[in-house]
Amino acid sequence: MQSTVDALGPVQHLVPPNTLHHLFLTEWVAAYPKAVLHAPPGLQIKRPDLAFDIDLVDAPHPDWGGEIDHLVIAGNRITTEVAFFHRPSGTVLVADLLQQIPEDRLSGWRALVARLDLMTGPEPSVPRKFRLAFTDRKAARAAITRMLQWPAEQVVMAHGTPVTYDAPAFLRRAFGWLIT
Repeated sequence: MQSTVDALGPVQHLVPPNTLHHLFLTEWVAAYPKAVLHAPPGLQIKRPDLAFDIDLVDAPHPDWGGEIDHLVIAGNRITTEVAFFHRPSGTVLVADLLQQIPEDRLSGWRALVARLDLMTGPEPSVPRKFRLAFTDRKAARAAITRMLQWPAEQVVMAHGTPVTYDAPAFLRRAFGWLIT
């Protein structure tokens, strides 16, 4: 896998998107010790074994040269996610905020839980557990309102099928429960 990443070019930044996606950070830091290690809100506390270089806040890192924007989606008790926007491709990138698991990958009680959690619908959505965990909806609504201003052409998520058409309408539907 490292050779595949290396083929893309030098790794300059390691950026976990939230406090849930950190399990292999030690290995990534070992593989790319010169890369800047970013910390989403809460991860420095959860992973004191790692020496983070910079906190992810609402201002993009200067190295990203206006190509990548991001925003912190605060107010959730499960995790604070950082969403990214790659300007040249018009791509919104999220990790756990939106999810869609194909129904045929699950069976039994796992399929039932995923369906009840809104993770198996016809298009990606915010899982019910995340919706319920937004205790500061004003902060979350402000962040999502900013996200909706990005000129999105597609949405890519860690757990689901990419949305490659009508991304602005999709995002409005996915977050309608929060912004209306």
